[in-house]
This record gives sequence, C-alpha cells and structure tokens, in this order.
Amino acid sequence: MAKILIVEDDGAIAAIERDYLELDHFEVEIAPDGVTGLNRGLSGEFDLILLDLMLPGMDGFSICRQLREKLNIPILMVTARQEDIDKIRGLGLGADDYIEKPFSPSVLVARVKANLAQYRRLVGNPKEPAQITLGAIRLNTGTHRVYVKDHEVELKNKEYELLLFLMLHVDMVFDRETLYEKVWGLDAMGDNATVAVHINRLREKLEENPAKPRYIQTVWGAGYRFRG
Repeated sequence: MAKILIVEDDGAIAAIERDYLELDHFEVEIAPDGVTGLNRGLSGEFDLILLDLMLPGMDGFSICRQLREKLNIPILMVTARQEDIDKIRGLGLGADDYIEKPFSPSVLVARVKANLAQYRRLVGNPKEPAQITLGAIRLNTGTHRVYVKDHEVELKNKEYELLLFLMLHVDMVFDRETLYEKVWGLDAMGDNATVAVHINRLREKLEENPAKPRYIQTVWGAGYRFRG
C-alpha cells in the first residue's frame, strides 16, 4: 500500500483528496501547514507527496526545493494559480507534475497512480541497458547518473526520465503529447507545456550552446528528437 502525504491548509480540499485516495487503497496523511508538511515529508515515510503552493508558515516552492534535496519520490504540486511562471518555477525546483484547482478527484487519483507507476518502473525493475553513450553524453541506468564529457550533471526525476526515453529512441521524433504520455504515464491529461519546460532545462544542463542544441533538437511542426 503506497503512502501519500497531502500538504494542504484547506481542510475541505484535503479531506476530498484523502477520501478519494483512500477509496483506491492508498494510505493518506494530511499536513495542514508548510512547516509540518516539510518535516513529515523529510521523514522518508511517504511514496508520493501532494503539495499545495499557497501554505501558511512556508510556501510550496520552498518546501519542494528542500524535499528534492533529500528525496527522489514523486512530488505533485497542487495550485489554484494559473500563471505559467509558477508552473515553470515549480517544475524547475524538482516537482514531477502539477494539478490545477479546481480538479476532478478522479483525475487527481489517476495522476497519482501514473506518477507512482512511472517511478516504480524506473527504480524497481529497469529493462534498459546499463549504460547509454551518445556523443559526449553518458547515462547510467543503474545509478541514474548522467555525465557530459565525464562531468556529472544533476537532473531532476522527470528530466532524467525524459532524457532516458529520448536516448533510447535516438533520431526518432516525438510530439509533446506522446512524450507526456510516455514519460509522465498519462494520456495527455496534463498541460503539455510541462514537456517544453523539461526540454529547455535539459538543454541548459547538457548542451554546449542551448540556443543551438546539438543533441535535443526541435523538429518544427513535429516535436523533438535526440540526435545521435
């Protein structure tokens, strides 16, 4: 049974999230403020964290950053704010996905299940080769470490998964919807801008000139590819 931490100060919303997750046999704990959420999250007891952005005591961005320094589990941000800059900032701090309020409880459960399934597939039973080397980029699937010219590059969860998928399908072109489905495990249920944010962050970390990428290329009107 997976254990979920809900960090949410709105008691009614937290109760709805808890009830629907418990109906699907998740074990759920609620933290009503930012400081409690951070402390409980850092306990290491949870398999996934649902993290609201606007919290008393400490905001979701600060919590996400500190959690990601210690934990590798999925973090899903839940937000009523619509600004793209907030989504980009949250993803950049290590959140794996985000859900906008108001949301359907069934969609919430589906997103939780999909992120857990992708995480377990990646960590628990990888079928990929132990190491992939293309050009100056070397990816080790056993240690989840990535190197550029033998210098290690730190990637967030979904950055790593996206890079792994592209390197396993070198020279193949994928549109945003397909990449979202393959990497996030959801049938294009999320905002596909998520894919573009992660592509840009990968370029910043891996490419010598992110403005003119050598490896992760845009195929205009079609999508993205990793050029071998």
